[in-house]
Amino acid sequence: MRRVPLTAALLIAACLAFAGYFGFPTETEQSPPAAQQPVFREIKGDIKSGETLFEIFKKYNLDVGELYKLREASAGIYRLRELHPGRSYRIVLDNNERIDSFHYGIDDDCLLSISRTEEGYCAEKVPINYEKRSFHIGGTIRDNLVASMEGGDGDLLLAIQLSEIFAWDIDFTTDLRNDDTFKIVVEGLYLDGKFKKYGTILAAEFINNGDVYRAYAFDQNGKSDYYDETGKALRKAFLKAPLSFRRISSRFSKGRYHPILKIYRPHHGLDYAAATGTPVSAAGDGTVLFAGRRGQYGNLIIIKHRNGYKTYYGHLSKIAKGVRRGRAVDQGSVIGYVGATGLATGPHLHYEMRINDRPINPMSIKTPPGTPIAEGMLTVFRQFRDRMNTELASVQPSNHIAADDVTKQERGKEG
Repeated sequence: MRRVPLTAALLIAACLAFAGYFGFPTETEQSPPAAQQPVFREIKGDIKSGETLFEIFKKYNLDVGELYKLREASAGIYRLRELHPGRSYRIVLDNNERIDSFHYGIDDDCLLSISRTEEGYCAEKVPINYEKRSFHIGGTIRDNLVASMEGGDGDLLLAIQLSEIFAWDIDFTTDLRNDDTFKIVVEGLYLDGKFKKYGTILAAEFINNGDVYRAYAFDQNGKSDYYDETGKALRKAFLKAPLSFRRISSRFSKGRYHPILKIYRPHHGLDYAAATGTPVSAAGDGTVLFAGRRGQYGNLIIIKHRNGYKTYYGHLSKIAKGVRRGRAVDQGSVIGYVGATGLATGPHLHYEMRINDRPINPMSIKTPPGTPIAEGMLTVFRQFRDRMNTELASVQPSNHIAADDVTKQERGKEG
């Protein structure tokens, strides 16, 4: 046996120790082979007009058998046969070309998410996690609220939201005046750095014919609503009008000339001229007394409210699904659609209000406010109100639209 010199042996031992110290494998300590990492491939796009998920699977040579499993998993949440053009989808495949996950944008607020688990596919609705930025918007009324904004889909929805906030105090058909002004602090919702749509209006100011109205969004008992500066709820027993952005073509009268019958007779309601199909909302919480066809009213809904009040909605083109006798309805819920059924010269809503079966002018009633903010929450509310007032004070209505952290061009097209 050949002997290794002592100095050489010491050198070899030192090298082995050095290797072990830094974690390098030696002949006696081999590292296990690295586990194979899954490789994922992604397919994504937007649904084309008439396109089905089956066609997408065939296009990318995916296993149609897995499509049936996806449909089964999502059946109780969303039907995958109901895909809408323009909505996005994303399919993630593992290294065996099996579907690891599937995502589909149901609407602007939530996604259908289906993931592979050990037990099979699991589906759920997932809220879209938008980035929120503060927008300051101001404008001056020219003709009407919609015309005073830019006119895109996003601005139309914002105008509707603003009109609904003040719907108990301002009738946006009869009350608006040129040179009225509005200021809004609203959430701008972003996805992947791009503006998608407006979110919740946090605070608003509307000056109508010299009267100042302010509203503040505030959560109380898990429910968000709007309150005035003192903490009183803006929500009242009845809306000032049961539909938005229309004109009154005939007012409450004890002797109106009827355009069809050619006689003078009482007109116990308001006629709102609006396009056929315009949604009609319940003016207040109540129970449906009648929903169907009735003589000159055409398609008619009668709702019974507390304290002896009833409201009538006539000449409807159709009655909303599920609205029938005995059904409870919430204030603001859609109950039907404008039409010209019955004795009508054109599409409009005939709206009546009665108390103890006596007709009254809907524009003349004053109803009490809703539930105010609880005493224990007033301090928090006042802090929020003061902060919003500071932001509202910085808005210049003549500028029309100004947004924090974003220019008009960055907002792009509302999606």
